[in-house]
Amino acid sequence: NAGMKVMIGDIEKGALDAAVAELKLKGHEAEGVVVDVADRDSVFAAADATIKAFGKVHVLCNNAGIGVSGKSEKCSLENWQWVMDVNLWGVIYGLQAFVPLIESHGEGGHVMSTASMAGMVSFRYMGPYNATKFAVVTIMETMMEEHREDNLGVSVLCPGVVATNIASGTRNRQGRYGGPREARDLEANTEMLGKGLDPDIVGEQVLEAILDDQPYIFTDPSMRKFIDKRFQRLSAGYDWADNCKALKKDKRAS
Repeated sequence: NAGMKVMIGDIEKGALDAAVAELKLKGHEAEGVVVDVADRDSVFAAADATIKAFGKVHVLCNNAGIGVSGKSEKCSLENWQWVMDVNLWGVIYGLQAFVPLIESHGEGGHVMSTASMAGMVSFRYMGPYNATKFAVVTIMETMMEEHREDNLGVSVLCPGVVATNIASGTRNRQGRYGGPREARDLEANTEMLGKGLDPDIVGEQVLEAILDDQPYIFTDPSMRKFIDKRFQRLSAGYDWADNCKALKKDKRAS
């Protein structure tokens, strides 16, 4: 509704076609491309398709993500690899494929990557997911510093619970990671996500943040307390270091 031409990338062709058709039905100019964000060549091919369709890129939204649950040390290496490749490498490939296209025309633009509140606070039984989302946050923070003086805006989205179908993401699990499988605790997770924030509201918030050049995008102000508690624990770590016997042997401390 902001007047932009939209290229949607998705690994699931049926969902992709439906989304593009919905936008076109509303009178918007939109196209779609099937893309596996865990595959570098697929992402770069999507970038080429975008240029072929629209000629330029001004805004990139890295939004694909999946998750698994379980204790970190018991999570299979296959699960770790899958989550890392989609959530982390997918973002890296997206940045490398699309940011040069934004910079090439000199008209400015914006890059937004979806992390999570799990990129700010570590939640139990979500080790692979937490690790990737913390990584996405720091990559985007690094880019904020690297592009502070130019006309490329950078934002990171850290949503709370949003009503999406991420809980059933294993239906699109690629063959090299063991193929599709039934998600654990699907019913409970689907019920929880169903009570989450409307994705359309999140989309409107992201648009507002891009227009305001807002670096951090939080969807649930009530979760601020988790960040406050984390920094209290970090501060307590420094309090302990102040009285650490080993550090008192450091002659530089004087």
